[in-house]
Amino acid sequence: MHGPANGSLYAIYYILLAVIGMPANLIAIIILSRGRCGLSRCITFYLVAIAVADFLVIATGCLLNRIPRIYFRYSVLSTTPACSLSAVLVYVTRDGSVWLTVAFTIDRFVAICSHSLKTRYCTDKTALQVMGIICALSLIKNIPYYFIYQPLYVLDEVPWFCDIKSIYYSSPAWQAYDWLDRILTPFSPFVLILLLNALTVRHILAASQARKRLQRTQQGEDQEIANRKKSIVLLFAISLSFLLLWITYVIYFLYVRIKGDAYFNSLNFNDPQYILQETTKVLQLLSSCNNVFIYAVSQSKFREQMKNALMCPFTIASRFFNT
Repeated sequence: MHGPANGSLYAIYYILLAVIGMPANLIAIIILSRGRCGLSRCITFYLVAIAVADFLVIATGCLLNRIPRIYFRYSVLSTTPACSLSAVLVYVTRDGSVWLTVAFTIDRFVAICSHSLKTRYCTDKTALQVMGIICALSLIKNIPYYFIYQPLYVLDEVPWFCDIKSIYYSSPAWQAYDWLDRILTPFSPFVLILLLNALTVRHILAASQARKRLQRTQQGEDQEIANRKKSIVLLFAISLSFLLLWITYVIYFLYVRIKGDAYFNSLNFNDPQYILQETTKVLQLLSSCNNVFIYAVSQSKFREQMKNALMCPFTIASRFFNT
């Protein structure tokens, strides 16, 4: 039996996430692209790229995958080829978003902890190269996912829905690929972000003690400290948000592996395993929605630009009616 109450709850959540998350990321892209938030061009490039990736994560995860699966079960998106393609796009955008967050963390670690590398690594050119490599590798890595699905059934020669092939669970090659996928996303990002943030905190504490001993009060250094604080707050907020919202995904993967179960591929909304699996999807997609709110809370200039952007339609309308 399908549980319509739980199914409706998930469907409403995904619709709200799309309605809020996609415009929020668009606003972040526009505001950050204008370069008026007091952030360096290198940081701005990474944040714009993350916002674009997050927008695509919500678009593919909600509009192409989760909402049609619940609301429009017999649309063209439910045919096996479309279903397989949307799954690939979900994985590609997911990996891009995650690894762009890692790249941003590495960039800020280098900028804060290594002045010798900062001038060579923390540049616009390097940022663009890193983003290009991440996008290319995310696409290449996830193409095999297109071939793990088979039709759940065929009706009038049309293959419907995506059912994972049994060989995916029995073939050593596919199992190695599955482990590689989970190691690359999100286990490696977890380890890297935790390690780099721990090293960054240690460096900040050591530098703060040294600065207090020297008691430097020059205006230029005060400005540098203020800019560094903004960068640190942004880094820690984004990193902590990522870790908290992806932890259930890690737990669910370990649960499946330890218990020896297959991934749940049904729509029995009341099944505990379905609820656990869907919770990981909910939090994973939420991680692509909340960065704009992190910017708004932690960056005063971003708040100012966001306020101006939201008030712009009313300002234009006011001028129109006053003329």
